[in-house]
Amino acid sequence: MTTLRRFFAQPGRQFWPLQIAGWLCYTILSSSAKVGEGEPPKWVLFYLTVAASGFIVTSLLRLGYSHVWQWPASRMVLGCAGFLLLATLVQMKVFVALLAGFCSDCEMHSMFGYIWYFSSSLYLLLAWSGLYFGIKFSRQLRQQKEAALKAQAMAHEAQLKMLRYQLNPHFLFNTLNAISTLILDGRRDTANGMIGSLSAFLRYSLDSDPVQRVTLAQEIDATNLYLGIEQLRFGERLRVRLNVSPEARTALVPSLILQPLIENAVKYAVSKREEGGTIELEARRNGDDLDIVLRDDGPGCENFHERQAGHGVGLRNTQERLQVLYADAQTFSIANRAPRGCEIRMRLPFESIPVDNAAPAELAA
Repeated sequence: MTTLRRFFAQPGRQFWPLQIAGWLCYTILSSSAKVGEGEPPKWVLFYLTVAASGFIVTSLLRLGYSHVWQWPASRMVLGCAGFLLLATLVQMKVFVALLAGFCSDCEMHSMFGYIWYFSSSLYLLLAWSGLYFGIKFSRQLRQQKEAALKAQAMAHEAQLKMLRYQLNPHFLFNTLNAISTLILDGRRDTANGMIGSLSAFLRYSLDSDPVQRVTLAQEIDATNLYLGIEQLRFGERLRVRLNVSPEARTALVPSLILQPLIENAVKYAVSKREEGGTIELEARRNGDDLDIVLRDDGPGCENFHERQAGHGVGLRNTQERLQVLYADAQTFSIANRAPRGCEIRMRLPFESIPVDNAAPAELAA
C-alpha cells in the first residue's frame, strides 16, 4: 500500500491510470445506454473508437495546459480556453465522421446538429478539464503545504541549534574568566586542571546534537563535567545533593538543559558566599510528566524578570528552548524559597527509553 502511494505521489504517475479509467467508463456508460435502447452491439465498437479519439485529444490537451501553466493568470485562462475550444472542435469532427460511418441515417442536415454535437463535446472536455485542474491544484496545494511544513521544521531546528550553541560562548567566557582569576591568584595547578576539565566538557558539548534529546542520566553525566570544573575552584564550598528516581533517569530531556541552571546557581548562590552553598536536584515521574526541581540556599533574587542586560542568559535560553521543543506542554517557573534560596521547577512530557539503555549517573559531591 505504501509503495502504491509513493508511485502515485510522483508527478505524472496519477494521470495515465485516471485517463485510461475515465475513458473506459465513458465507453461502458455510453455503449450500455445505446444497447439498452435496442441498438445493435456494434455501438460498443463505435464508443470505444470515440473514447480512443478522446484519449488522444485530451492527452494532447494536457500538453497544451502544461505549456501555459506558468503564464500569468489572465494569459493562462485565455490560453486554456483556446486549447479547449480547439480540442472540442477536433473531437466533434471525429465524432461526426465516425457517426456517419456507423449510421447511414445519422448524417447532419442542419447547423443545429453541428452545434449540438459541438456542445456535447465541449461539455465532455470541460468536465475532463475540471477534473484535471482539480487534481493538479490539489497536488500543488499539498506540495506547498509539505514545503511549508518542511521549512517550519528547518526553522525549528535552526532555532534549537542557535539556542544550544549560545550556551558554549556564554559558559566559555565564565570559565576562562575563572581560570584567569586562578592564575592571578597563583593557583596554576588548579587552573591547569580546570583547563583539562574544560576541554572534556566542550568536546562533549560540540559532539552532541542540539536537536536530539538524551536521557536524564546522560544529562547528569554531562553536568558532572561542568561540576568537575567548578569543584576545582570551590572545593568543599560547593555541595551538591541528588534525588532522582530510577524511572526519571530514563526520561528523555534536551541536551545540556541542566548545565546553565546549575551554572546560574553556582554563580549566585555559591561563588558570592564565603561559606559556599548547596545545590539540590530532584527529578521524578508525575503521571505523564517529568518533574525536575533545582534548589539552592543562596540569597535568592528580588526580581527575575528585570535583570540588567547581559544577565540571566542561561535562564532565558532554557525557557526559550523548552518553549520551542514542547510549546504549551511544558512549564518553567522560578521562585524564592523561605527563608532563603531559589527554586526552579520544570515540568516536561515524560518520554523514556528502556531502563537497560540508561546508564546510572551521579552528580559530583
